[in-house]
Amino acid sequence: MTASAPSHDMLDSMLLWPRAAKRLFVALLDTGMGLLAMWLAFSLRLDTLHRPTGLQWLVYGLGPLLAFPIFVHLGLYRAIFRYTGIRALLTTGKAVALYGALLLAILLVAQWEGVPRSVGILQPLMFLLLVGTSRALAWLWLAGRPDAASRRLLIYGAGSAGAQTAAGLVGMRQYQLQGFVDDDAGKVGRSINGVRVYGPQDLAEVVQRLHVTDVLLAVPSTTRQRRRQIIESLGRLPVRIRTLPGLSDLASGRVTVADFQDLDIEDLLGREPVAPLPGLLGRNLAGQVVMVTGAGGSIGSELCRQIVHEGPARLLLVDHSEFALYRIHHELQAQGAHGCELVPLLASVCDAQRMEGICAAHRPHCIYHAAAYKHVPMVEANAGEGVLNNVFGTLTMVRMALAHGAQHFVLISTDKAVRPTNVMGASKRVAELILQAVAASRAAPWAAAGSAAPWQCPVRFSMVRFGNVLGSSGSVIPLFRRQIATGGPVTVTHPEVTRYFMTIPEAAQLVLQAGALAEGGDLFLLDMGEPVRIVDLARRMVALSGLTVRDAQHPLGDIAIEFTGLRPGEKLYEELLIADQPLPTAHPRILRACEEHLPWPALQPLLEQLQRNAQANDGAALKALLRTLVPGYQPPSSAQP
Repeated sequence: MTASAPSHDMLDSMLLWPRAAKRLFVALLDTGMGLLAMWLAFSLRLDTLHRPTGLQWLVYGLGPLLAFPIFVHLGLYRAIFRYTGIRALLTTGKAVALYGALLLAILLVAQWEGVPRSVGILQPLMFLLLVGTSRALAWLWLAGRPDAASRRLLIYGAGSAGAQTAAGLVGMRQYQLQGFVDDDAGKVGRSINGVRVYGPQDLAEVVQRLHVTDVLLAVPSTTRQRRRQIIESLGRLPVRIRTLPGLSDLASGRVTVADFQDLDIEDLLGREPVAPLPGLLGRNLAGQVVMVTGAGGSIGSELCRQIVHEGPARLLLVDHSEFALYRIHHELQAQGAHGCELVPLLASVCDAQRMEGICAAHRPHCIYHAAAYKHVPMVEANAGEGVLNNVFGTLTMVRMALAHGAQHFVLISTDKAVRPTNVMGASKRVAELILQAVAASRAAPWAAAGSAAPWQCPVRFSMVRFGNVLGSSGSVIPLFRRQIATGGPVTVTHPEVTRYFMTIPEAAQLVLQAGALAEGGDLFLLDMGEPVRIVDLARRMVALSGLTVRDAQHPLGDIAIEFTGLRPGEKLYEELLIADQPLPTAHPRILRACEEHLPWPALQPLLEQLQRNAQANDGAALKALLRTLVPGYQPPSSAQP
């Protein structure tokens, strides 16, 4: 054991003392430094090692008597040394200056024999130097003591955000800052507050040499493309990648460890997010009464967030979940509704009488129908309820739109409606068929028997079909994050399963823009690029968490990936189109599909039979009828992977 080990252990044990004991120790230390400063002042003034006599002893005792109450009053013994900063040092200077002024005044008035008045200047200067040095040494020692579980951090970005982050880390023992990385060659080789800046080409060597565990992206203003390139380069290294909030969130000037976030969902998407077309989002919303069903859900709540920014007169929030409705209503109220009246309405879209009362009272101009059961295995196990909600809830809202003067109706659909292998997808395709049939009908769908009066649909019905939404309830992203956080395994149904992905804001923007583009009976979809293999997404998330996949080639890896088999009704891949050759729209990434559908006179009796089967919860009859309604539907027993 080295000679310094006992003293190090003693200092560590002091940290375990009660706070009162620590304060007493600091007060006694200040008293000792005050006496030492007095001895130094006398020795310097008299040009000899001082031995106090007579009234000089009174001056030695006067110093602590004056200093202690001033230090207590100004809070020097309430400060926590670990978080000492410039303000605490200024307070110390202020306390010593006040003490020095009182001491000098007393010496000038008393004029004691053998006590030079210059001691009243020299002693406070010595005292300030000793007290300030003791505080700084204590802070350096405490700040330099890492926790056993502390992480070794590199900050990618040596600009203002990176420097601000480094300053915010001072005194925080969760992370030990090892260096900066920056693309600017002019900064490479320099240092920020004593911490070296490295170039991107040195990353692998620096991570290995300094045993880095985490890299924090402090580049909030960089382009998404450059950000993705950085993440790709870091993905090959055994580090966890964290990120800072955007520039708007940094405006307060404070950065704490609590601000560090996992990578944005957009960083996992593998493509540029689809930007909205200027002027298209709010075309049908400004000054209108707008209804969102399923307002508390993943898509519905994001729709509400974006709608309030477009200036509607009133926003009707409809949901059958009390908690979900409370949450979105409270959130919108807290952030300010921009002059929009918010009306929370606890209701089920399957309750025709309740929806009749709501629509008659508020007469919505636009209806965004997001209420649906969407979890594939859950709907498969409760097929009757799934059909009643997804099909006949939609039918109820279509009737309300026609009866109460709505001008626009947008149905949120899914890629699972294309050649479905599950009840959820088939039910959403039937919902699409209802809108297509009503929009194309040349006679009022609910006219009296024998009536042949000409009729043109007064509502612009449209449907929006998109893929899996990253971060929504039931999405694989939150599931994978929880599994990685608990040490795995990460569960994937099949090594070849692929999905199209989009973000929640993209999905909501697509819905709003589709409502503006609709001409009647339109089916819109998003050009989402290439589908993503779920296992590749899982591997990417493991790597970006600073961990490695454990498999046959890497038996010592951190996280295993297990394949659990396709669930009931699940397909290996999803499609967005039933027919080929979608048509372009005014938005370069939104397409319009043209797909076959049944006319309303042929569809109506099938719907009546479907409703009877669903109410009776006759699964076999229900699925048989769905096969008639939805060409290409293959229930799980006959589905081919």
